[in-house]
Amino acid sequence: MAEQTHMSATESLPSGDLGRRLAARRLQLGLTHEETAARADMDPGYLRHLEQHPDAAPSRAALLKLAAALETTLSALTGGDADLPPGPGQAGHDPRFTELSRTECGDLLSTHGVGRLAVPTASGPVIVPVNYSVIDGTIVFRTARGATPALAAGCSVAFEIDRIDDAFSQGWSVLVRGHARLVTDVDEANRLAARAHSTPWSGGRRDMWVRIDPYSVTGRRITV
Repeated sequence: MAEQTHMSATESLPSGDLGRRLAARRLQLGLTHEETAARADMDPGYLRHLEQHPDAAPSRAALLKLAAALETTLSALTGGDADLPPGPGQAGHDPRFTELSRTECGDLLSTHGVGRLAVPTASGPVIVPVNYSVIDGTIVFRTARGATPALAAGCSVAFEIDRIDDAFSQGWSVLVRGHARLVTDVDEANRLAARAHSTPWSGGRRDMWVRIDPYSVTGRRITV
């Protein structure tokens, strides 16, 4: 029986950015794995492997064949347009919007990552990305005196993280609102430095620690 060109409830979702892009483009063209593989002169099982395994490392030749088979470019297939803002696609079919529980929000915040910090300035609110860690139920980050994130100290701030899945037009976001305070105790600052998962990607000397004590944690998810 011919393969259906939509995903059944039991079929595994593509894993990894390349897999999602492959599957999204294939389904957009209404092609089965077999039809796509025939166009690209490869085994259908290998195509399924590429869609399902984020650690798959296809050769450039294989990617060029797939790009031609899917009537797209190598750059689009491999995320070469990643510098564009997320979310350029159309809304998914029958999207579902759900509120996330505090526990779900905590799971998504995880232990560390990059989030967006909204801080007040003399010329109005400014949003900047920061490397953060979650320690003892609070958001902590390090910055430099005089840098924009340092303006958060002593203020009520908003902190947001999100994940956008362009291939499926779905995603989630978590919003933390809380009071930010400068960590002035040397021992506490040393403990934070020892437990932090990453130094700031921006580099340089950034030894000023700021802790956000949350008073509100909310989240939402869109699935299709």
